[in-house]
Amino acid sequence: MALIKSVRGFTPQIGENCYLADNATIIGDVIMGHDCSIWFNAVLRGDVNAIRIGNRVNIQDGSVLHTLYQKSVVEIGNNVSVGHNVTIHGATIKDGALIGMGATVLDHAIVGEGAIVAAGALVLSNTIIEPGSLWAGVPAKFIKKIPPEQSRELNEKIANGYLMYASWFKDEEINETNK
Repeated sequence: MALIKSVRGFTPQIGENCYLADNATIIGDVIMGHDCSIWFNAVLRGDVNAIRIGNRVNIQDGSVLHTLYQKSVVEIGNNVSVGHNVTIHGATIKDGALIGMGATVLDHAIVGEGAIVAAGALVLSNTIIEPGSLWAGVPAKFIKKIPPEQSRELNEKIANGYLMYASWFKDEEINETNK
């Protein structure tokens, strides 16, 4: 069972039909929408400030979400995919964005709607990534605009895949309970 821990009077709030991996950690001031999945070894640390997550968001294995005390929050819109081993620290990720594996997005950065942050990219504090654009590199820089339908198709494919994967684990949990 995932570690869900209250701190400073805040208890995480988890929406309906969410999957939390056995060793996922969700702490403090975290509010999560519906149909989300938080995968193995992911940590959502809302101990020093707020983390807000929309609907149909997948936070993949080993990712860490954290903030700065009284200075930054994490806000993630709807239909967002956060790849394996991503760090999001006090940043805003808008609807339909994709954060690639191993990327880091720092305080007060804004990743626009339908934007893609490439695997391994470092998005510096206060960077504003335009909607529908691809950014890559260390530090991350604009690469190109992405047609909205291409971005939407890619992210929907990933999001739907993670809903399917989550259902496999939920089915196993039901089967274990019924034994």
